[in-house]
Amino acid sequence: MGNLLVDLMHNVVLMTALVAWLIAQVLKTITSMWKDKAFNAKRLVGAGGMPSSHTALVVSLASAAGYHDGFDSPLFAVAVVLASIVMYDAAGVRQAAGKQAKVINELVRELTVEHIVKDTRLKELLGHTPLEVLAGAVLGITIAYSFHHLYR
Repeated sequence: MGNLLVDLMHNVVLMTALVAWLIAQVLKTITSMWKDKAFNAKRLVGAGGMPSSHTALVVSLASAAGYHDGFDSPLFAVAVVLASIVMYDAAGVRQAAGKQAKVINELVRELTVEHIVKDTRLKELLGHTPLEVLAGAVLGITIAYSFHHLYR
């Protein structure tokens, strides 16, 4: 078991992705604090916000795989396809679900005035704007590039 942990810690591709995710989560918390004028610890692990940490994770993974094994490698191709799916989901499907949750929450608020409706708030911050996804991608590429030049 000891060798497994050491091997994982020395896996530059994996560490690049995890560091990109961590930096994105910290930046997301800072941008949320700046926007809302209040610290929200949930932003450290939550979905949605600026930049997209999911995008930073998968784009840094793909970029690091490209730097490590070559941009013509099958591993890079798989990582790019994975990144594309995650980015599409973040900016498309999850953003639409968040908008729907916002409308449903408003309907429930209005209905509770005259009717008895259990007030169950749906999570509204699920997806990302295209700018948040782009920022996550730029962050992911930057982290992978930095790791590549630091550890080669």
